[in-house]
Amino acid sequence: MEYLMSLVTDPTAWAALITLIAMEVVLGIDNLIFISILTNKLPEHQRTKGRRIGIGLALIMRIGLLSTVAFIVQLTTPLFNAFGHGFSWRDLILIAGGLFLVWKATKEIHHSVDPHDGVEEALGVGDAAKAAGMNFGSAIVQIIMLDIVFSIDSIITAVGMSDDIPVMIIAVIVAVLVMLLAADPLAHFIERNPTIVMLALGFLLMIGATLIADGFGVHVPKGYIYAAMAFSALVEVLNMVSRRAKERKK
Repeated sequence: MEYLMSLVTDPTAWAALITLIAMEVVLGIDNLIFISILTNKLPEHQRTKGRRIGIGLALIMRIGLLSTVAFIVQLTTPLFNAFGHGFSWRDLILIAGGLFLVWKATKEIHHSVDPHDGVEEALGVGDAAKAAGMNFGSAIVQIIMLDIVFSIDSIITAVGMSDDIPVMIIAVIVAVLVMLLAADPLAHFIERNPTIVMLALGFLLMIGATLIADGFGVHVPKGYIYAAMAFSALVEVLNMVSRRAKERKK
């Protein structure tokens, strides 16, 4: 109890908490974009449920990982050397997650460019319900896979920024609550604006490539990545405004 009270009255702990919350929210954007795109492919009545389960699992994983800080620190210990770089469990997880993200984004882009129509009509009512259930299960499995990658990256960042477990837990909970509040509006915005989907998939490709590069020891500053994402989003917003202006004139 005295330890917690000392944190409450410590300005350094408050500064670390605010900084860590901001960092965790930014790191959560990647996770949220993936969840939004994936759940938008589900039947409408399952989308909100899928998003809440995905974000809830992200919270559980992050808090679970925080309870094993000693294990998390060991994940950065090199296991073997190759290509002049010492690979740790963290590196291998980031590479695997990056490859999965690149594969998934590429597959979704291909589907957007060359969609296969008529699948629903070829199914009966029972088959369609079965397919919907399989899709929901598949979506949750894929969300879990990426939750693991983003959670490990998030917690390693938190451990590097603070030594106080309560501060880390509060920052993670606040960041995940922000994700939960932003999930539905972001998903609805992506759904209403189809061109945003391609932009978001491009973001996922870039994030996947960055994770792979990070796993191989090539660190790309996060500021560059998010600046590029912000600039691309601004250009797309201007395009949307331009299109709507032309539609109003017609």
